[in-house]
Amino acid sequence: MIDRRSLMAGLAATPFAGKRRLFGDDFRKGLGQWAIEAEKPASVAARDAALDIVAPAGLTAWFKPELVGRIAITYQAMAVSEGGPFDRVSDLNAFWMAREVGGGSPLERPRSGAFADYDTLETYYVGQGGNGNSTTRFRRYVGRAGERPLLPRHDHAAPDEMLTPNRWASVQLIADGERIEYWSDGRRLFDLDDPAPYRRGWFGLRTTQSHLRVRNFAVFRL
Repeated sequence: MIDRRSLMAGLAATPFAGKRRLFGDDFRKGLGQWAIEAEKPASVAARDAALDIVAPAGLTAWFKPELVGRIAITYQAMAVSEGGPFDRVSDLNAFWMAREVGGGSPLERPRSGAFADYDTLETYYVGQGGNGNSTTRFRRYVGRAGERPLLPRHDHAAPDEMLTPNRWASVQLIADGERIEYWSDGRRLFDLDDPAPYRRGWFGLRTTQSHLRVRNFAVFRL
C-alpha cells in the first residue's frame, strides 16, 4: 500500500521546491530511465512508487540523462531490514557528475558492477553507511585505476552519520560550480571547494550486499 501522504510530504519538504525541476522519477512507470550494472544477479524493480534493490554484490543504477551545470539531486532512501538474506543495512552510495576521462558517458562503457571498475571515472562519490554501516566517506575520483583519493576530514565514523534501518532519509547531492556538497536529512555531512569542478556527468546510485528502497528522485537547476 502506497502511503500517499508520506510521498507528498517528502516532495514538499525539498529545499529546492522553488527551483526549476529538470528531471524526476516517481517509479510508477518502470525502470526506463535507469541502466543497471550488477556484479551478481540482483532484484531491481519499480513498485509502490519506489525503486526496490536487492543486491547480493556490487550494483550501480545509472540515471540515463546527462546532468549539466549547477544542479541538485534529491531523493529519499531507506536501508531495509526485514530479515531478507541481504538486509544488512549498509552502503547507501552515489556517484554524481560521473564521466569517463575525456568526457564520455559511463553508459557507453558498461561495467561489471564490481567497485574497482569505477576507479577510472572522474566523479564525486559518497558511501554512507559503508563497510557494514561503520563508515561514511566522500571522495573525488580522478580517473585512474587503483586511486580513490580520501581526505582525512572526509572519512567519518560518527554513529549519527550512518544509516537507520527501515527509516526514510532525505539525500541531497550538490554540484554548484566549485561548491560540492552532500546532505543527509537536512544536515551537511560533506563539502568541498573544488577549483577544477566536474561540471557535467551522470548520476549513479550505488550499493553492495544490501536491500535499498529509493523514492521521489528529482534533479533541480540551481
